[in-house]
Amino acid sequence: MSITSRLGAGEERLWRLVAERCKDNADLSAIDQKIWDLFGERWAIMFTDLSGFSRRVENFGIIHFLQVIYEHNTLVAPIIDGHQGFLLKVEGDSLLALFRRPESALRCAMEMQRACQRISNRRRPEEAILLCIGLGYGEVLRVGENEVFGAQVNAASRLGEDMAKSHEILVTDTVASACADIGDVSFTVLEENVPGCNSASRVSYTHWKA
Repeated sequence: MSITSRLGAGEERLWRLVAERCKDNADLSAIDQKIWDLFGERWAIMFTDLSGFSRRVENFGIIHFLQVIYEHNTLVAPIIDGHQGFLLKVEGDSLLALFRRPESALRCAMEMQRACQRISNRRRPEEAILLCIGLGYGEVLRVGENEVFGAQVNAASRLGEDMAKSHEILVTDTVASACADIGDVSFTVLEENVPGCNSASRVSYTHWKA
């Protein structure tokens, strides 16, 4: 069975064009332009992760952590919706969401963090929802209902899933630039960068207070 026989119309069309790219003497520039014309869009990308997955699974069991994942998803999904975001994927303890405006993505990220901190403050440490968030913004290829590809997608994924610590929001330079006029946040450039962006920053924001 071919790869395209299992895909939707949009994905099938993308992979047909990619197959054309593989041919000898293919006009790569023309094919690439077709792909961007068909699927290119500008979005803010959010990747989230829950800190301490392996450690907490080892200590308290996978069922305990599945409950934490469920409670996290139930808590943050309405917040994403309230900031005009689209929740594309839920994979384990990670979420992928898209926003038209980077300002909306950042304000959503801060509200999500505060909501998780507020809930966690009333719980035992092993039941805390320790959220990590990475944000990117730029041109991406959006294919079908839940697939998105691009340099800023990769950067946001690395920031949210690999680099951010609990309660942190890390952003690419394009997000920091677009959100520079937001009065209640500031950005500190990280020494370590990630592929897909010129620089990355940590967001300083007002955390939830009891």
